Amino acid sequence: MTAPTPYPRTFSHIGISVPDLEAAVKFYTEVLGWYLIMEPTEIIEDDSAIGEMCSDVFGAGWEKFRIAHLATGDRIGVELFEFKNQENPEDNFEYWKTGIFHFCVQDPNVEELAERIVAAGGKKRMKAPRYYYPGEKPYRMIYMEDPFGNILEIYSHSYELNYSSGAYTG
Repeated sequence: MTAPTPYPRTFSHIGISVPDLEAAVKFYTEVLGWYLIMEPTEIIEDDSAIGEMCSDVFGAGWEKFRIAHLATGDRIGVELFEFKNQENPEDNFEYWKTGIFHFCVQDPNVEELAERIVAAGGKKRMKAPRYYYPGEKPYRMIYMEDPFGNILEIYSHSYELNYSSGAYTG
């Protein structure tokens, strides 16, 4: 018996830890234009369904956290978490460690969005956007940080367009 051929799953949501939930909601709704679909809510370690589910994930002793739910323009969910004992490293860019080290958004005006992120308290991880195919195609990208140290990248064009032509061959 052969295993069924896997099919490409769609992306549902991502969870992002932040030190200030209200500031993060403001940043992601006002700068990236994401929709707030559930106001900030406190979740407490107790015997409720959500309390027990979180204990399954975090183990015992997490006590409480706050969460807000947002959605991107293409209906991807974003959970913003503010944990009780939030730690904010000086440099959150530990790309060599296993795990997610960035997420990427798409905007045709990379430069303008980068400046809006800086104006809102974020920063550039690169001096300026770079071209994937200099002189050939207008595909640009830049690495940034949100005001909370989370790494985000901006693409001018879709992921498929960037890589279907072999971005690393030239």
